[in-house]
Amino acid sequence: MASLQLRRESSMDQQESPRSPEAKLGMKVEDLWGVQEPKLSPNEKLNACFESIPVSAFPLAPQGIEIKSDASLAEAVQILAQNKILSAPVVDVNAPDDATWIDRYIGIVEFAGIAIWILQQSEPPSPRSPSSPSGTYFAVSINGMTSAVGLGTLGPEDASITSGDFFEALTSSKFYKNTKVRDISGTFRWAPFLALQKSNSFLTMLLLLSKYKMKSVPVVDLGDGKINNIITQSAVIHMLAECTGFHWFESWGTKKLLEIGLPTMSPKEIIKVHEDQPVLQAFKLMRKNRIGGVPVVESGGKKAIGNISLRDVQFLLTAPEIYRDYRSITAKNFLIAVKNYLEKHDKRSPMLSGTVTCKRDKTIKELIQTLDSEKIHRMYVVDDDGNLEGVITLRDIISRLVHEPHGYFGDFFDGVLPLPENCRV
Repeated sequence: MASLQLRRESSMDQQESPRSPEAKLGMKVEDLWGVQEPKLSPNEKLNACFESIPVSAFPLAPQGIEIKSDASLAEAVQILAQNKILSAPVVDVNAPDDATWIDRYIGIVEFAGIAIWILQQSEPPSPRSPSSPSGTYFAVSINGMTSAVGLGTLGPEDASITSGDFFEALTSSKFYKNTKVRDISGTFRWAPFLALQKSNSFLTMLLLLSKYKMKSVPVVDLGDGKINNIITQSAVIHMLAECTGFHWFESWGTKKLLEIGLPTMSPKEIIKVHEDQPVLQAFKLMRKNRIGGVPVVESGGKKAIGNISLRDVQFLLTAPEIYRDYRSITAKNFLIAVKNYLEKHDKRSPMLSGTVTCKRDKTIKELIQTLDSEKIHRMYVVDDDGNLEGVITLRDIISRLVHEPHGYFGDFFDGVLPLPENCRV
C-alpha cells in the first residue's frame, strides 16, 4: 500500500492544479493500475483498467450540436464548419417529444457523406440511380457541367473537370440549396447509428474508435431518449495528452514508435495524391479507401507538400469563390487557395502550420502531445531526406493502447442497446 500511495502522490505532484477533467480521469486509471495483478502485462493492465471505467466518466463535449432533418445541405455545411466539427446527429423534426433515442434520430450527417455527395455531382447519372434526390445515391448535372469521371483515377489531364467556377455553380444551384440532410444521412440496420449507453465500458469505446474504425461514438441516455455525449478520436487523444506524468501512461508513452509497430504501412502502401492532380482525386481516394485524409506529394517526388482531409470539404462549399481565378483546381492550387483564405479569415487554423512530420525515433508521448497541440488527425513519418515513410493516425495510436479480448463483443453488434417498447425499428 505504501508504494501505491507514493505513486499517487508522485502523479498528483506532476498534474496542474486544479486538474482538468481529463487528468482526473487519468487519476482513476492510475488508482486501478496500482491494484492490478502483478503477473499481468502492462497492456493487460490497461485493458483491465479501461474495462472497469464506464463511458459516463468521460468528460462531456462542450455542447451537443444537432441538425434538424429538414435543414438543407448548405445549412448543414455551415453548422459543421462554424462549430469546427466533422459530424452531427440528425434529429427527426417529426418525432414526438417523448420519442426514444432510436426514433428521435435518423442518422448522422458528416463531411465524409458530403464528400461523397460532391463526387456524385461530378459523375454521370447511372441507369441504376434514382431520377430524383429522394434516396441516398443520386447524380445530377450542374449547369451542364456533369463529367464522365467515373470512379477511376483522375490525372493531370482531367484537371479541367473542376474549373475555377465549378463549385460556385454547384453551391449556387437550387439542387444544393434544396437537398435535405435526411437525403444523405447514413444509417445502420439496427438503429440510426451505433451508440453506447452510459454503463458501457471505456474499453468498448476505445475498441470501437480503433479496431472498428469509428471516428466518434455517441453515448445515449435511455431515460430522456437523447444523446448525452459524443466521444471522438480527438477527444481521446486530448485525454491522453493530459495524462502525462501518470505511471500507467509513462510506461506506455515513453516507448518509441518502432517499439510499438508504428507506422503500420510501408512507403509503397501510402495512399497519396500528386500536386498536379485534381483535388477531387483526393476525395475519391478517401472515399474508396475509407480514410480521413491523404498527403499531397510533389510531382515525381516523395516529399509531402501538404495534406487534404475530409474536413476540407468545407472549403469547397463555404468559400467557392476563392478558386475563381484558377483554370483548374488541382491539389496544389487547392492548398494555396485555402491557405490564402485562412490567412485572412482564420489565422489559428491548423492548416496554416503546414505539413507536420516526425521521425521513427519519436516517442508515442511526443506524438500525442504534437497531435493534440496542433489539433491534427494524422502525422506523416519521414526519413532524413524528408521522403514519406508512413502515416500515423489517431486510430493507430488508440489501437496500440488496448486490445480486444477473445470473444469480447459477443452478440454486441446484433443489438447494441435493448430496444425500447413500441420502437419502430
